[in-house]
Formats: sequence, structure tokens, C-alpha cells
Amino acid sequence: MRVTTVFSRLLRLPGVWVRKVRFEPERVIVEVALRRERLVCPECGYSTAARKDTRPENSVWRHLDLGVWRLEVHCRRRRLWCPVHGARTEGVPFARPGAEFTRDFECLVAWLATRTDKTTIKRMLRIDWDTVGRIVKRVCADELDPDRLNDLYEIGIDEVSWKRRHNYLTLVADHRRGKIVWGCKGAGEKAADSFFAELDPELLADPYPEHGEIQPQSRDAGEREKREQPVGDRAAKLRAISLDMGHGYAKSARRHAPQAVICIDPYHVVQLANQALDEVRRGYWNELRRIGDQQAAKRFKDARWSLLKRPEKLTDTQAATLARLRAAGGEVWRAYELKEATRGIFAPGLQIDDVEILIDRLLSRLARSRLEPFVRLGKTIRKHRDGILAAVRLGINQGRTEALNNNVRLITRRAYGFHSAKAALALVLLTCGPITLHLPHELHALAIG
Repeated sequence: MRVTTVFSRLLRLPGVWVRKVRFEPERVIVEVALRRERLVCPECGYSTAARKDTRPENSVWRHLDLGVWRLEVHCRRRRLWCPVHGARTEGVPFARPGAEFTRDFECLVAWLATRTDKTTIKRMLRIDWDTVGRIVKRVCADELDPDRLNDLYEIGIDEVSWKRRHNYLTLVADHRRGKIVWGCKGAGEKAADSFFAELDPELLADPYPEHGEIQPQSRDAGEREKREQPVGDRAAKLRAISLDMGHGYAKSARRHAPQAVICIDPYHVVQLANQALDEVRRGYWNELRRIGDQQAAKRFKDARWSLLKRPEKLTDTQAATLARLRAAGGEVWRAYELKEATRGIFAPGLQIDDVEILIDRLLSRLARSRLEPFVRLGKTIRKHRDGILAAVRLGINQGRTEALNNNVRLITRRAYGFHSAKAALALVLLTCGPITLHLPHELHALAIG
């Protein structure tokens, strides 16, 4: 059997035949030629038989290593004239447009990137960090389903930090599929506006077609028209949107999908209660230090987790500390009881009517507590009361979104070294999005099957 036939069966590169194989120190070079006669634009798939010219040099792609040798694929490509993109070098079926690696190699890199750190990939495959990021972005753009934003009914919008110094990604999760379907750099109302703009891009061209040309107007008129803007077809399908209580997501959601029910996650309500309790505890601890009782201050500082943890999860030592705090009474113990009352509202098994009664009683207690952090908590809960009750009634919260966010934090921490939000977001979508990655041998098995 000839060596060209062996490598043709070994590499399984689609659409080519092996012309020549050269063995050099530390690398193997496989020269191939395209089987098809027509030229194809790599950008849009435009096909033509007319050739503009031929590149004077071979194009080179890195393929999967052959043992300890690097394996390179060389091909002399022609150029064509695309009516949309102009002069382009013809595309090849075994590599993505603009890539210097074959699809098999990039699939391996993307699969490894979702499971290990970039340093390991760099050493194993002999590529640099930036190359890993570019491959991840390319694979994500190629594999991401363009119809993933269709048929969204229940979604969650949340932000997650991907880098130090307040660098955030805004992520949109589909509750029904349990997948992240969209993301962008930044957080807040503008980030949510970007999602709705991509959800219904036809509204960007002329959001008020019936008004004709938009004339200069006053600020109040502009705000009124902004609230009355039309709802897109896909945004109109949304039935519920789960949010936390910050970053202006609710404002954007109410403007772009007014029919959707805003659900405020109960977890964040309990989190605010914990923060209020800790604020009261710190204030009392500082007061003990101010009057000079250092021993009491030290013992009280160690009581933090006794106050914040659930009673059923306390250790014996923490339970004894909590019992001493209860016997001592005072504003710290009152703050603890208010925190537990807040948590009790969302206990499993309660009916929505019971929750309404409990939340109204809690609001009354918080208003009369004379503890400033809990007074502020009561005002926040009162402001978001309808959204909190909607989350309980529909059983929709940020639990699944927070779980996905924990995976995102693990991914970005494991694959540290990203220099752009796009690369980090691409890795998030590869791992938690509607994408199924396959190893090269799995892809070839599917093609054969």
C-alpha cells in the first residue's frame, strides 16, 4: 500500500486526496489537493467555477499530532471573486474560515478547554494561551445554534464576575432547557437591552414604523415613547423572567416584555437579611471594642457563623454559642429572629396565601424593629413584594441560574488568563450553553454511522 493511501485513510480529511507525504525532523507534512472543481467563498458559501488566480504559496493547517511529531496539512488554494466579500481564497471542508488548524484539532482544544486549564492545553498540544482563546471563540461561533433564542418562555437574567476589578458578564438562562442561551460583556440595564435587541433585531431598524420619521422631542416625550415601544415577536412569548434586585434588569424587562411576570429570587431576599444581621452584629462588636471590653468583643466576633448559618447545620460549639446569645438577648438576638422570620417565609410546603400573610406580618415587624439595616430591608421587600410572591406562586427562581453561575465561576477560575470577555463568554457557552462537543474520533464515528 502506498504511503499516500495510508495517510488518506489515517487522516480522514473530507473533500481532499493526499498528493505527497514528507517526513522532516519533528514534523510530518501532508500535501493535499481539493477534490471539488468549483470554488467556494469561505464567508458565505458562494460557489463559482471562475478562478481569479492561484496563491503562490501553500496554505498550512496544524492537524492532530502523529505520535510525538507535529502533523501539518499543506494545500495550494485558488482565489475567487465573491460578489459580496470581494477577492477571497477558497474555503476548505476540513478547516474553519480564517483558521490555521483543522476542525479535528480545534474540536480537541475546545473539548479540553471545558475540562481543564489553559496551561495544561498549552503544554499538551504545544500552542499558546491566545491561540486557545481564539479557537474557543471560533468553535463557539460555528457550533452555537442560531435558533437558540426561539421559543423562550421562562428565562433568568443574572451577572457573574469573570475577572477582577468588577468585570462582569450578563448571562441569560433558559429555565426549561437549563442552559445559558445568551451573554454579553457588562451588567445592568444596557446589557439587558442588548439581549432584547438581539432577541428581536427587526425592531432596531424602525421601532416606530407607524410614526414615520421621528422628530426632535422633549425628554418627557422621549421617555414616554420609550415605555410605549412595540414588543417584538420573540419577546412577546416570554411568560416569566427571574431576576435579582439589582443592576437595572427589571427596568429593561418591563420595557421590552411588559407581559412577562417579573419573579424576584427568594434567595436574594434571604441574602439581604443575612447582610442586615451581619451589619447589626458588627455594630455591636465595634461598640464592645469602643468601651474597652476586648475579651467580650473577641468572643462575639467568633459568633458570626453561629448567627448566619441555619440552625440545623450548626456544630455543637456553634449551637452553644447561639444559646448564650439567646440568653443575653438584646438587639443582636432580635436581628437574628428577624433573619429567621425572613427565611421562614420561603419554607417548602407553604401555600401562596400563607406566604402573603407571612410577608405582610414580616413587613410590619421590620418597620417597627428600630434596627436601621432591617428597616431598609423592609423597604426593599415592600418594593419588590409582587415579584417575590410571583416567584413563589410560579415556582420560578434564580436557583438554576445561580447553579449555572457557579459553574461559570469554576470555569473562569480554572481557565484563568483570558484577555477578553468574548473568549471567556465563548468558553461559558461551550460549557453551559446548548452546544454538544465531540472528540475527533466521535465525530468520525457519527459521520460513518
